[in-house]
Amino acid sequence: MNDHMIKYDKNNRKHRFVRSVAITVISLVTFVILWWVITAAIGNKNFPTPDLVFSALWDLILHGDSMSGGISVWAYIRVSFRTFIYGFILSLIIAVPIGLLLGYVEPLREFVSPWIEVVRPIAPIAWAPIFILSFGSRLGPALVVFIGIFFPLLTNIIFGVQRIDKNWLDASKTLGANQGQIFGMVVLPATVPYILNGIKVGLGVGWMCIVAAEIYNRYGGIGQYLVDTVTNGMMANAFAAIIIIAVLGLATTGVAEYISKLVSRRMGMDL
Repeated sequence: MNDHMIKYDKNNRKHRFVRSVAITVISLVTFVILWWVITAAIGNKNFPTPDLVFSALWDLILHGDSMSGGISVWAYIRVSFRTFIYGFILSLIIAVPIGLLLGYVEPLREFVSPWIEVVRPIAPIAWAPIFILSFGSRLGPALVVFIGIFFPLLTNIIFGVQRIDKNWLDASKTLGANQGQIFGMVVLPATVPYILNGIKVGLGVGWMCIVAAEIYNRYGGIGQYLVDTVTNGMMANAFAAIIIIAVLGLATTGVAEYISKLVSRRMGMDL
């Protein structure tokens, strides 16, 4: 009987996919079981069991938010996703050129590093009331997400530039390339996998910041819905909102990880 069993082949794409799906399903089922056992043992109404949470999630999907007259969950997601995208684009526009410059110019990096180390440990939620008061309820939340994504992206880019083989730079100079050509044809391409890795990490942090970004935001969003449900003691709905945020985070970081691995392989660079 064992002779007819299919052996796992790590070089077979189909085998790898089936194995990954199986592990994911088993892991999630185990997680739900542990969640059920722990919450049942605690017996605290602030930590609802999975059946209550998934029931609240399903009701939210079908009927919308009962607190606000049936606003669709998709409307909340749309607001949060827009806030997230604005913050992400802004971080990309600013972090990429600054990271490349700081990684390439050592004296400038040494001078600016203390600024980065002072600001980086400050939690994004600390900036939320300042940004929203100063820039309004539309740009303010996006800036909170921007702060969350900016530093992982920046540090990955700086690290990537520093990892460039010095022989590449010396060879480019020997061949007569000027600083602009070296920067555009050697430094930037060699740093692309690190930029993508920084994006992947930053996206995860960005979704961690969405509640902080929307805690003072009266334009809605899944983070605001989460805050409102906690305030009203609707803990099953609050956990449903957490699941939605988790799914959005997994989806965006999953796409980023796939693109990062694809580009890295094609460039012959493994991170």
